[in-house]
Amino acid sequence: MTAETFGSEWVQSTGAGEVTVMTPFHRLALAARQAAFKQNTMKPADVEKLLREDRGRLVFWVSLRGPRGDFARFYEPVLQVGAGELRPSFVQNERSALRQPDGRYLARSVYGFSTATLGTTAGVVLVVRDPDGNEVARFPVDLASIR
Repeated sequence: MTAETFGSEWVQSTGAGEVTVMTPFHRLALAARQAAFKQNTMKPADVEKLLREDRGRLVFWVSLRGPRGDFARFYEPVLQVGAGELRPSFVQNERSALRQPDGRYLARSVYGFSTATLGTTAGVVLVVRDPDGNEVARFPVDLASIR
């Protein structure tokens, strides 16, 4: 419950930043962990609700570093699947990133994609681009290795 490696199969780090793949099962694992810390138990209705909320959606929590507080405001994500690209159904870019001790800024964004066209063993790549179409970050994700 307190291991530092908890959820490591859902987290991908690169030089550009970090992405957490928020599958319904990862949300459930986080909720169960939080309940255990509070010495509570999860009711079956709570489990059903969590699993139902993100059904049909693959959500990415992305942390990126940049030079200004508003650097991530207009970033555009796409999910590369094979030769094609999927557009997100939900984008929430951080408008005012947090200043870090090193003088850079940390922006946390959330991107959601429909899973209707994804297979369970698909290898996908989350690509984040700036408004000019330049690639800012690339996160390869092996969906077969996570739950």
